[in-house]
Amino acid sequence: MSIQAQIEQKVQAALQPIHLEVINESYMHRVLPGSETHFKLVVVSDQFDGMRLLARHRKLNTLLGDELASGVHALALHTFTPAQWASRAKVQDSPACRGQGGVSR
Repeated sequence: MSIQAQIEQKVQAALQPIHLEVINESYMHRVLPGSETHFKLVVVSDQFDGMRLLARHRKLNTLLGDELASGVHALALHTFTPAQWASRAKVQDSPACRGQGGVSR
C-alpha cells in the first residue's frame, strides 16, 4: 500500500472527515521521481469543533507518527471544522521548493 493510501486510510478511520484531500507534493521537491515524502492534507471534521489549530495539528502528527518516522519528510496541514470549511475562500498553495526540479544527492 502506498504511503498516500496509508495516510488516507488512517485519517478516514480516526476522524471520519466530511472532506479529505491527501496530496503528494513530493514532485515539487528535490527527491527521486515517484517519492512519497511531502504531503498536503486538507481535513474537514466535526471532531475539530472546539479544538485550537495547534491541537488539531498535534492530533494529526500523532496519528501519522509512523509515517513521519519512516520517510514522510513534510506535512502541510490545513484543518477545518465544517463551518470554517463552508466559509473559507480557498486553501493556500504550498510554497515552491528552493531546490525544485532536481534530485537530492
